[in-house]
Amino acid sequence: MERERLQEMLLRSGAHLKGHFRLTSGLHSADYLQCALLLRYPAYAAFAGEALARHLAPYRPEVVFSPAIGGLIIGHEVARALGLPFLFCEREEGAMRLRRFPHPGPVPFVVVEDVITTGGSSAEVGHLIEEGGGRWVATGSVIDRSGGSHRLSGPLHSLWEASFETWNPEVCPLCRQGTPAVKPGSRT
Repeated sequence: MERERLQEMLLRSGAHLKGHFRLTSGLHSADYLQCALLLRYPAYAAFAGEALARHLAPYRPEVVFSPAIGGLIIGHEVARALGLPFLFCEREEGAMRLRRFPHPGPVPFVVVEDVITTGGSSAEVGHLIEEGGGRWVATGSVIDRSGGSHRLSGPLHSLWEASFETWNPEVCPLCRQGTPAVKPGSRT
């Protein structure tokens, strides 16, 4: 029920895009998920945050962390639902840093992201907070597109483990049809 409701919200918000997309990996796909389009609606963000909070609450975190920018809205919503502080890390000279907040010290924490593909940004955040004594107890995401090949240690909870067909450009049926590929997302 939770996943079906989320999928409906993704379609209604325009966050589940259909077309011809060139992914960060270089592969092509006819589907793309742009969670920012979902999370722009406060009711949808609240739904996703409360659902993820239910999955993460048993780990008893004391702080919620997210990587900027993708995890900002959903991380805040999860923290709100759990009644916990929310902190975020951002890139500075190519590396994740806790720039705006003091390190909370040796506390259990979760990392929350909108979409996990490789898990690279979330892993950077988790390891950074661990270096300061924090205990990374779990990770949460609205969408898990990793197919199980993410870089995260510990449990990952997502609202939808999405899997879409992808092709190498040289065998892409959409390329053969002459449909131009577009590159959405934040990484070029």
